[in-house]
Amino acid sequence: MTLHVTNTLTGEKEPFEPQDPENVLLYYCGLTVSDPPHLGHARSWVHVDVMHRWLEYRGYDVRHVENFTDINEKIVARVGEDNLGEGEAAVAETYIERTLADMRSLNLLRAEVYPRVSEHIPEIIDLVETLVEKGYAYESNGSVYFDVTSFEEYGKLSNQELDEIESQGDPDERSEKRNSADFALWKADGVEPGDIEEHRHEGAAPAEHACETALTWDSPWGEGRPGWHIECSAMSTTHLGETLDIHVGGRDLVFPHHENEVAQSEAATDQQFANYWLHCELFQMADEKMSSSLGNFVTVDEAVDQWGTNVMRTFLTAGSYNSQQLYSDDTIAEAEERWEQLERAHERAVEAVDSPAARTKVEDEDLRTAVDDAHEEFAAAMDDDFNTREAQSALLSVASAINAHLEGRTEYDYRGLRRTVDTLEELGDVLGLSFTGDTTGSAALAGDVVDLVLDVREQERTDGNYERADDLRDELESLGVEVQDTDEGPTYRLPSGE
Repeated sequence: MTLHVTNTLTGEKEPFEPQDPENVLLYYCGLTVSDPPHLGHARSWVHVDVMHRWLEYRGYDVRHVENFTDINEKIVARVGEDNLGEGEAAVAETYIERTLADMRSLNLLRAEVYPRVSEHIPEIIDLVETLVEKGYAYESNGSVYFDVTSFEEYGKLSNQELDEIESQGDPDERSEKRNSADFALWKADGVEPGDIEEHRHEGAAPAEHACETALTWDSPWGEGRPGWHIECSAMSTTHLGETLDIHVGGRDLVFPHHENEVAQSEAATDQQFANYWLHCELFQMADEKMSSSLGNFVTVDEAVDQWGTNVMRTFLTAGSYNSQQLYSDDTIAEAEERWEQLERAHERAVEAVDSPAARTKVEDEDLRTAVDDAHEEFAAAMDDDFNTREAQSALLSVASAINAHLEGRTEYDYRGLRRTVDTLEELGDVLGLSFTGDTTGSAALAGDVVDLVLDVREQERTDGNYERADDLRDELESLGVEVQDTDEGPTYRLPSGE
């Protein structure tokens, strides 16, 4: 089968054909590091990670680049708050460190590089100079703007006509621009207090002081800072070349950010900037999207600490990347149930396949057929625009087949069960699920803590302190840890997802 993806550029589902049949150039618009990463970010991260995993599963070498926007007025607004740092660079560094830790806790594959805007100022200036020299951009009072009327295809990604596009940028830029829809490539001077006022939180440094820490650089047009849109064009072309295979980002970035990326990149290089544009839909909480600006978010570290990596990935892949998804207690509970079903089936299959009851000459055609069907259904789902919802259903069908095979039998199909274990682990890995405990975050720590408590309990029992030993068991079970005493010693199950 051929992978098909829904391309925002054409509005069609198309067969995916990379420029190099063995390699895929994948760029994802990363975070502006001004707030803790939340589940809205995690949703896009996980789906990009699944894309990366599936492409590798299909045999491609994936060059995955994801940027950090570490220069922004929102970052300046956080200076001095909650020990985040006493300057724009320090606040950005604090949140980059937290973001990388959250990525690891979600079991994300590492990108090839995580470029930062502050590291690519020379490339940004070179790109702006090229646009000025080619007549697509102009200087005005020390700032540089892209002339949208100079690029004939402006609006092709967002499917808008130029005369329908409203003014871009701050109101005080209007007098400097030729057209209201022109956008800034380079901004003169630094950051003014008024630029950050709406983004400041209680406890932040006074606006005047915070703005003094904002970074600026020398340029052919004077001291200043890069515009937001030019940054991604410079970083992506620096690390992946002039034409990307896949550019991924949030649906809310189609306009103006991605539209402007297309215009400035193609104007500078005379090449198509990205062949396939994939856009992740936003998370919904009640009737609003989950976002930092609305303050209605659950942070990644809170979610992983509470539910564990596997439950969160089960939840986040329960809907496809380009479908809307609702965050609620009910949807989390459903994900917990699905992960528990998968995990229990895997454990039962491992226990059965390693038992004396697993026989070489026992064959269950229903079990073996179910595994074959699951492989086909999983691949068909993933090749259909990375349909993780249907792929997850295929995994659950393997769990059901395991349970049906084991029910009421005294002898098991060894080869069939071995294939179910391999299938759950192999295909589960595409969704970033781990049946072997090899995930990061608090779940691994939880297992270590339980082991320690059980060691103490065993010592109490050895010393004859049975009441204290029972108390320790009761404490663990009150936390959702199921303890089972066996002849070989105690075993336990962590709460679902851990």
